[in-house]
Amino acid sequence: MGDYFIADLHLGPQRPHLTDIFLGFLNNRARHAGRLFILGDLFEYWLGDDAIHPHYQPVIDALNKLGSHGVTIFFMRGNRDFLLGEQFARLAGVTLLDDPCVVNVAGETTLLSHGDIFCSDDIGYQQFRELSRTPQWQTEFLAKSIEERKIFAEQARSASRDATRNKSDSIMDVNLQTVVKSMQTHHASRLIHGHTHRPGQHTLKVDNRSCQRIVLADWRENGHLLICNDHHCTPEAFK
Repeated sequence: MGDYFIADLHLGPQRPHLTDIFLGFLNNRARHAGRLFILGDLFEYWLGDDAIHPHYQPVIDALNKLGSHGVTIFFMRGNRDFLLGEQFARLAGVTLLDDPCVVNVAGETTLLSHGDIFCSDDIGYQQFRELSRTPQWQTEFLAKSIEERKIFAEQARSASRDATRNKSDSIMDVNLQTVVKSMQTHHASRLIHGHTHRPGQHTLKVDNRSCQRIVLADWRENGHLLICNDHHCTPEAFK
């Protein structure tokens, strides 16, 4: 038993092998968890709860089945699946989390986030993020036809890839001052996040306290998991 953390799977019909790995994980290893935290970008894109792609249905069913085995599943939306809503939560049997939020993990006050809020040097992205999280923007977007939404998503992904190629590594990573400020605000001694695709465990000073920042690995070819129990957090890769 313990707390399991995953992020940035980017599941979709383009990479069916990752969906197979994830379904295997949910049907086997994940049953040993006490709590499973999915910290964003489980899906490559999410067009709305009324537009669930057939490729995603087995994932929803497997999450619901895992919950029926006694595992509590928490879901934090990422930058790719921020339109995921309460209908999905009911179907999958998950509890939606705000970003960021504080939980007790392995005896430590731990701040959880997808991670994109800490990339504060990327001003253009942060402006779009703020706009796209407003009720007005989401209502207008979800009022469009599913085909129109799909076209927008494809254009946004293409624009994001182009922008990424032209941005420096430092802009694409977290701003440590933003990280420290958030940990101060939430009185956290540990931060767990994804988004940057730069896995690792880092020590940092927050109000003269030695604190920890853990970055989750993405799923490219293999599965990646962080297990926290008994005051320790250990990463693990699997197929």
